[in-house]
Amino acid sequence: METRKAVMKVKEDDLTWKINIPSSFGFKKLVSRFPLVIITLLAVFSPSCSTVPESIDSPGSVDPGPSSSCSTAPEPVITHASTCSTIPEVIDTTGSVNSTDSGVIPVYTYKVINTYPHDRNAFTQGLFFENGFMYEGTGLNKRSTLRKVEFETGNVVQLYEMPEQYFGEGITIYEDRIIQLTWQAREGFVYDKESFELLRNFDYPTEGWGITHDGEQLIMSDGTAILYLLDPETFIETGRIQVSDADGPVSRLNELEYINGEIYANIWQSERIARISPNTGEVVGWIDLQGLLSPEDKAEKVDVLNGIAYDEVGERLFVTGKLWPKLFEIVIVASGK
Repeated sequence: METRKAVMKVKEDDLTWKINIPSSFGFKKLVSRFPLVIITLLAVFSPSCSTVPESIDSPGSVDPGPSSSCSTAPEPVITHASTCSTIPEVIDTTGSVNSTDSGVIPVYTYKVINTYPHDRNAFTQGLFFENGFMYEGTGLNKRSTLRKVEFETGNVVQLYEMPEQYFGEGITIYEDRIIQLTWQAREGFVYDKESFELLRNFDYPTEGWGITHDGEQLIMSDGTAILYLLDPETFIETGRIQVSDADGPVSRLNELEYINGEIYANIWQSERIARISPNTGEVVGWIDLQGLLSPEDKAEKVDVLNGIAYDEVGERLFVTGKLWPKLFEIVIVASGK
């Protein structure tokens, strides 16, 4: 006698599986007596969808993004989920590319060329050189000023005292204007360069620390590892630079100066200056300024290194600090020379 076969079709994920069962077994009886067997067979032979995690080569690599479709595991897998889900991967983006092929950021020292007197009461927050004069912004509440200084003698030839509630911060000169920040008031001021007349004020959403410019846009620090790019006319933020070295973000960026295509930044509470690429944000060099002040210079209270100015015409670099008695003209020297 020819055996007839009952065909059971199961459809899952657009795939049809056929199980041939001889009719003599009695399909209905089989199902009623052995339901667990049927369920197990369906679970084992049903296709299952799994997500294969994407590999990450190293910190700082570009996230390829979650897969647009799920991939099927090569072998049947029992799962409790009816559909597959993709879990987004977390990628550390704080890594940076080293500034040299060898992976070592060069460290420079210095040689003092000249030493000039500096007002011990000046809590230096900003420094700028132009046309033979040093322009300086000083801090502390009730003591903050904007001043023009005959740097060879230290004599202050022009002075503007800020309102007592403001803690003055970095300054820069852009065209015929002086721009000065305040620390926590989130307010900056614009002065006429010749008369020191206050022309206007502007707001920003962070603390104000240092400021410089590259001839086209202002570059501002707020004590973090971020530099903010501002339109010099509207003071609207136009971009940001994340500063880092081989160890990660470099924070406490303080007074700034733009020199020959690089951003020089004092690092607060250190005796180092970072040389930063404005294109990548990478630190391309460190300047170690330890030992500038003698023990005699420290006989009276001094504060941290802060203040960088550059004479573009004479190619002279100047540095000083808060409450320092001296302004130094230095040249940068490769370490070991």
